[in-house]
Amino acid sequence: MKKQQSVAPGVELFSVTHGEATQGWTVSVLMPNGHDNGPLHVAQARAEAVQAAGLTPSLVKIVQPAAADAPAVERYMVRIGLWTLKQQAEADKVVKELKKYDIPAKADYLGDDGTETTGPWEMRVLMVDTKAFRGSFKTSVGKSVARRETTSSMSRLAGAIAGVNGGFFNIHTAKALQGDPVGVSVVGGRLLSEGIPGRSALVITDSRKARITELKTMITAISSDGARTEVKGINRAAAAEELVLYTEEFGAKTAADGGVEAVIDAQGRIVNVRQAGGAVPRGTSVLHGTGLAAAWLQEYALEGGGMKVDTKVIDLRTQRAIPLTHRTYIMGGGVGLVRNGRVRITAAADGHASVNMMLRRHPRTMVGITRSGGLILATVDGRKPGVTVGASMVEAAQLMRWLGAKQAINFDGGGSTAMVVGHKVVNHPSDGAERTLGDALFITP
Repeated sequence: MKKQQSVAPGVELFSVTHGEATQGWTVSVLMPNGHDNGPLHVAQARAEAVQAAGLTPSLVKIVQPAAADAPAVERYMVRIGLWTLKQQAEADKVVKELKKYDIPAKADYLGDDGTETTGPWEMRVLMVDTKAFRGSFKTSVGKSVARRETTSSMSRLAGAIAGVNGGFFNIHTAKALQGDPVGVSVVGGRLLSEGIPGRSALVITDSRKARITELKTMITAISSDGARTEVKGINRAAAAEELVLYTEEFGAKTAADGGVEAVIDAQGRIVNVRQAGGAVPRGTSVLHGTGLAAAWLQEYALEGGGMKVDTKVIDLRTQRAIPLTHRTYIMGGGVGLVRNGRVRITAAADGHASVNMMLRRHPRTMVGITRSGGLILATVDGRKPGVTVGASMVEAAQLMRWLGAKQAINFDGGGSTAMVVGHKVVNHPSDGAERTLGDALFITP
């Protein structure tokens, strides 16, 4: 079933439901590392433990698909039983039984495996014809970098027509700082998060021209007497011996980690040198140093003196710096999917070469660019057995190519997958409600 809705001149929303549920449940035994798959000898040992507990295991070979930069990998699972879609409770009973023998396991819906399936799928696609659409494309981090917000709340703030969730965000930091994007983020020409060298990103220039490429960032602090040092990060917690820049968009206090900070005004004048742990005053930025980086600040960041922070974003395909104007927006993605009209998955370079990310089906958010420069925003809902199974990374790439993408990239998925139209969520997030996240991509008037 397909429904089409005109969102704005040149912007069409397609809602698609396809396939049917024909699969059921099984039990997957977890390996010692907590994963549901492992090398053959590890899986065999697990199977023997299950047999000793009086149950009958099956050893199942799975293959993590090859990517453009990673080979196919054989792994093995240990599984028990097979039940229909309505018999999840039976699988749960086996999981409880195994727990008595200290064998961790979980009930798994077979449609999530990434092997052959009949679906079903729920998909939503926004197609933007840039010849008819007169608006622009923008990324947003919401009210601040540090704070997580929902896609719909960021949509209201941006006055957007429609949009989707953005890239991954840092869940491995203090809760108050988890809005920090993992990878590059440029909003209105301002670099708000450093890039991970070589990872794929969506680049928007002149507010309308989009492309996908691989990037790196170069950030340098330069004192008034010419001393230079590398700035390792932007708007994130500093590790040992690191110099990190906080911009006024950060939206939280810097860490009181014993480091040193230099507060710099818009003219590049150092207005305060202080102990770490304070707000970023409006109209300023803060250089925060720990260890040797703190010692560098103490030597070269003198109150009343000057300090320049030079920021560059380098397109690794052209080796040229991208001009950072007020109409430049950049968002880091998860995995490159399509290049020059062909499926080309860069799982290793983008940090996601695993069975879970490559083979398993999950909710997905993807962005593509057509040969004519149009934009495709797509979501596939998942993790809803019998309703929608999601997509593997290979399926996501194939879908974007089928939709007409010459280039395509995968953004954050899972419970983060969200599409908004008129500030309302039009897909069905797998968490049951909209997740707060780090950034989002919008179509604006």
